[in-house]
Amino acid sequence: MANGEGDQYDSSRIASSTIAGSATSAVSDETMTRISRHYFTNDNDRSSGDGFSVDIIENIQEEYGMFVWPCAIALAEYVWQQRSRFSSKSVVELGAGTSLPGLVAAKVGANVTLTDDSKNPEVLGLTWGEWDPPLFSLSPDFLLGADVLYDNSDFDDLFATATFLMKNCPGCVFITAYHARSGHHLIEYLMSKWGCKCTRLLDAFSTVPPTKASNLHGSIQLAEIVLNDHIT
Repeated sequence: MANGEGDQYDSSRIASSTIAGSATSAVSDETMTRISRHYFTNDNDRSSGDGFSVDIIENIQEEYGMFVWPCAIALAEYVWQQRSRFSSKSVVELGAGTSLPGLVAAKVGANVTLTDDSKNPEVLGLTWGEWDPPLFSLSPDFLLGADVLYDNSDFDDLFATATFLMKNCPGCVFITAYHARSGHHLIEYLMSKWGCKCTRLLDAFSTVPPTKASNLHGSIQLAEIVLNDHIT
């Protein structure tokens, strides 16, 4: 669990600063870990003194979940730009991995629960498609998911969990960033199957500052998904 004041973070995973710019990193040869720093400021103005940075420890030897991938950067930037929506709200990040979007949400004032599979001991263990006890304790206003639409075999389980939480929490919005390789037609089919609809679909690069966009690759979409009976 994390909150906007930072008092519940693991300090080894996050640090704040008022310096602006694009992501930087440092690598330790001995441990094969990398610390990447991600900046969030108004208009990407280095001299503004506004905003903060988030440090993420990435493990180069671990599986793909321990890297900050482009979708996480795009979703985190979207949270920053939409920060007024998240202040004092309850946020759950699904498949958190290195947790950049969720940590940014916490820094802008949300009450955040980071979830992933049980192999990641630093977050709440939650298996998509299974009715784990922690699932019933969550009451999110927003669900966040970066690159969770990656493996087709997981899509139904993901939507089962997401729609369960949205049904239990009226007004809940699922915001996800994904590579176009996932196939929006398949995602549209899954939304229809699970009684959902997309209320906003963006090219994620339209929301990312040029200094960050130049370091991202691929076609990234950002979607806001709600239940069909959601009133907008």
